[in-house]
Amino acid sequence: MSSCADSHVSFHVLTLFPKMVSQGLSASVTGRAFEKGIISLETVNIRDYTLSRHKKVDDYPYGGGAGMLMQAQPVYDAFRATVDRINESGGDGEKARVIYVTPQGRCFRQDMAKEFAGERDLIFLCGHYEGIDERVLEEIVTDYVSIGDYVLTGGELPAMVMIDAISRMVPGVLKNSESAEIESFGNYLLEYPQYSRPEIWRGKSVPGILLSGDHEKVEEWRLEQSLERTRRLRPELYEKWAAENQEYFIKKAKREERARKKALKQKKALGGS
Repeated sequence: MSSCADSHVSFHVLTLFPKMVSQGLSASVTGRAFEKGIISLETVNIRDYTLSRHKKVDDYPYGGGAGMLMQAQPVYDAFRATVDRINESGGDGEKARVIYVTPQGRCFRQDMAKEFAGERDLIFLCGHYEGIDERVLEEIVTDYVSIGDYVLTGGELPAMVMIDAISRMVPGVLKNSESAEIESFGNYLLEYPQYSRPEIWRGKSVPGILLSGDHEKVEEWRLEQSLERTRRLRPELYEKWAAENQEYFIKKAKREERARKKALKQKKALGGS
């Protein structure tokens, strides 16, 4: 079990496979943030809290059915121990949100990542086998969250997905303070296309506007590309953005009208010379 250092956001993951979680999050952005102490990770092995001398944490479900069910006792005791450690570190473990990753929950979205990033402590409960005894879920879970309409072997991968997304919203985790806001879904829009060197690759050139040095026009181009990509690929997100940004379309219409009049004026001037 890893130590829980005091940081901006502390993640506590209750799991049967602690190494899977800690190793999966130890690299890249989250790994660097752990090293800097901006966020912290505690993996809690539920099996350590079973009263069974054989370290058993599951049993057959009442009423029959396929598979095994995780028992309430080890899950609850692992949770209580985690709450105690949060309290000892200066937090309020009783108020910590407990996220149970399940296909039955609300679908995880970017706005949820931003919301969760405002918490001091987040406890993730990872199920396995055929699930967890309903009684302990009713006792401790505050948020039921899903990452999609499909079934996985356990809750570890969804928990890691959410921790990665949440971490990116924590101040200081990303090198560029604007990165989390301008990426896809930060404001309903998908990210605009991006290009790097060489300028021409397999006959395909970088759009000229990006080589112009005109930052205002570059930003306009990027927004237009984001809007077009979102309209084409995720129309429901485009509609949300459009509903909240009517002023953009009004200003755009005025710009286009000015450009049309200017072009018409230039055409008349050329025709009269």
